[in-house]
Amino acid sequence: MIKNLMVGLALIGMAGCSSSKELVADNTLSKKEKKEGWVLLFDGTTTKGWHTYGKNEVGAAWKVANGTIYLDASNKAGWQTSDGGDIVTNEAFENYHFKVEWKIAPNGNSGIIFNVKDDRSKYKHVWYTGMEMQVLDNNGHPDAKIRKHRAGDLYDLIESSQETVKPVGEWNLAEIIQNNGQLELKLNGTTIVKTTLWDDAWKKLVANSKFKDLADFGVFRSGHISLQDHGDNVWYKNIKIRKL
Repeated sequence: MIKNLMVGLALIGMAGCSSSKELVADNTLSKKEKKEGWVLLFDGTTTKGWHTYGKNEVGAAWKVANGTIYLDASNKAGWQTSDGGDIVTNEAFENYHFKVEWKIAPNGNSGIIFNVKDDRSKYKHVWYTGMEMQVLDNNGHPDAKIRKHRAGDLYDLIESSQETVKPVGEWNLAEIIQNNGQLELKLNGTTIVKTTLWDDAWKKLVANSKFKDLADFGVFRSGHISLQDHGDNVWYKNIKIRKL
């Protein structure tokens, strides 16, 4: 009798704990997130709110299935897909906290590029203006042999302070926080890059990088957010942003 009573009380306690935590489906916002001002940039079913850089619509290689927006790189032409291209948000942002979950195919490469000037008539690629948080299979892609080119790095500028990336095929949570010139990158809950933008130290970083000959790289204080087509399969979900 006493044993059964104790078991019953334990079960009631577990139920009470679970009911206090809100279960949130992919590509939706919790009550707390809504209160904090988060908005979704991907609804889980369409590419609404995005377009291929330099075009009005999203290229056919970007598909939506199982609550993800993913790049089908089977029709590859060079280093990008022939019917894909980098996609960018329709809206531009200045001070913000951005979140996205990503997973990459074996040997794959992609990136989250931000502060992009959406003007292909002047800038051939999104990375002519935007900075990149690297998305990569560190154990399979040759770019991982280069410092500052590994998953989570501020590409070719700042190496992650530690590696928190999960094995290929698993989901990673990436966060980009930009607020009044302060930049913070987080991967799976850990801050891995912190820097100040646009000061003399920043200009020196750019001058010593592969972007040194791009006059407008990393200078814009606001811009669009881009998901990169690097010619490899990659999946994204739970894309959201909060203006600061």
